[in-house]
Amino acid sequence: MQAHDGMYIDGAWRTAAGTGTIEVVNPADETVLGAVPAGEAEDVDAAVRAAAAALPGWAGTPTAERAARIGALRDVLNGRHEEIARTVTAELGAPIGFSRAVHAGVPVKVADSYARLAAEHPFEEKIGNSRVLHEPVGVVGAITPWNYPLHQIVAKVAPALAAGCTVVLKPAENTPLVAQLFAEAVHEAGLPAGVFNLVTGLGPVAGEALAAHPDVDLVSFTGSTAVGSRIGALAGGAVKRVALELGGKSANVILPGADLTRAVKVGVANVMSNSGQTCSAWTRMLVDADRYDEAVRLAAEATAKYAPGDPLDESARTGPVVSARQRDRVAGYIARGAEEGARIVAGGPGAPEGRERGWYVRPTVFADVTPEMTIAQEEIFGPVLTVLRYEDLDDAVRIANGTVYGLAGAVWSEDEDEAVAFARRLETGQVDINGGRFNPLAPFGGYKRSGVGRELGAHGLSEYLQTKSLQF
Repeated sequence: MQAHDGMYIDGAWRTAAGTGTIEVVNPADETVLGAVPAGEAEDVDAAVRAAAAALPGWAGTPTAERAARIGALRDVLNGRHEEIARTVTAELGAPIGFSRAVHAGVPVKVADSYARLAAEHPFEEKIGNSRVLHEPVGVVGAITPWNYPLHQIVAKVAPALAAGCTVVLKPAENTPLVAQLFAEAVHEAGLPAGVFNLVTGLGPVAGEALAAHPDVDLVSFTGSTAVGSRIGALAGGAVKRVALELGGKSANVILPGADLTRAVKVGVANVMSNSGQTCSAWTRMLVDADRYDEAVRLAAEATAKYAPGDPLDESARTGPVVSARQRDRVAGYIARGAEEGARIVAGGPGAPEGRERGWYVRPTVFADVTPEMTIAQEEIFGPVLTVLRYEDLDDAVRIANGTVYGLAGAVWSEDEDEAVAFARRLETGQVDINGGRFNPLAPFGGYKRSGVGRELGAHGLSEYLQTKSLQF
């Protein structure tokens, strides 16, 4: 895991324009893993110019060849599976087992899906006396987060490549090492120079320069709603396309008659995995009044099994959060919840026992939470679950829809038709029914302030295409 001291631009590692660097720190023990260049506007400009120069050739490449290059990239990522997992564990703090299964495993599945879609997608269609062409939108500026660092890179880069676009990637400053590893994989897979470019740097510097660059045709950003609003304003001011995957405060609604034990167990696992640093986590558990106390007890018992541990321990289920800043943010929300009258039934303030070094927080469950409380409205982005009581189905819908977010959610019922009917009433982009499995071909994205556009599958590919109609 050797950090590069340059940017990957136009098919080669090149010296950065400035001398600034960003230290990459292991959140489990606070040791410095290495440093990467802090890119400046000049670096972004060089990368965008390389992407623009490569665009005509890549856009004109037959779809079968584009599919083959993405397939080669998939194979390189698969071959470096363990290296990817250990890199993400080192810079993010995710337990090694989770890194292998999710952080290293899911990107391979997503890349595979786009290798197939690149070859199969209908880039032309006939409508009456018109031929409609679906063409690449152009140069893509991709700005990715730290919580699922490789997955979010692949979820943007793979469909952009499949569409015939070229890309400049600005990864999160907390997790740039796996982004550099991805650039190595791109190079090894044989993509033409300039088709993919990497600039590491700070969001307010390199990220904003990329979003505002006049030769970037589409900006795809994943991160907080606050930063997404800023990115959207920069892109919108230049009348360029924008795709935003932002925050969430997803509801896990357990309907009367559902298997309560299973629903609570899976719900707790969903929130605690990745130390709660998941935009789509079901952080609000809604339970009917008759079974509320039992659900609270089950949630507290399940959370006790997620004691934070050393991420390199094969048995660890939860690690630290990514940074001291994130630890303090989560701790602040835990304190706020107690101040506003919620009852802590698991976890609470302070570092877990024996984990004073590293950025650890205690997995926490709040009971007696009311919908207007801060911890039921704002995205905490840590291992914190709120359990809310509802009186009837209309009340459950009101509570579930009662935030500015609408990214994901879950519904549990003994009757699948009832669950689907309830899910139709939710203002959210994705709903898991009775623990439905992840589908890399299904569109992912939000309603309301959770974003604009969709990722994954054919819907994700369409984000990177524009239409032209020919009339005959």
